[in-house]
Amino acid sequence: MNETTPVACTLTASGLRGQIQRWQRLMARAMTERAETADGLRISFRHEAEDELRALVAVETECCAWASWTVAREAGTIVLDVRSAAEGVATLHSMFTVAR
Repeated sequence: MNETTPVACTLTASGLRGQIQRWQRLMARAMTERAETADGLRISFRHEAEDELRALVAVETECCAWASWTVAREAGTIVLDVRSAAEGVATLHSMFTVAR
């Protein structure tokens, strides 16, 4: 991740649709908190979502190299930190929103 890496996803259109649907299901089922940070996002999930979260992040790490994706266990939850630079930050801030 750096300022010269283009903000683009390398998934096919159908791959992107499938990935979005998986994220939406996971967020609806297990997301507990979403916070915008200065360099991206911090999203917390119930601990039972760890396997699916890690699988989704594995795909994101490959297709969206303009961001840094990390998953960690913290105080009974699973936390996703996504960071980027320049225009990547604004892109991250627009992602992973769900009507509650």
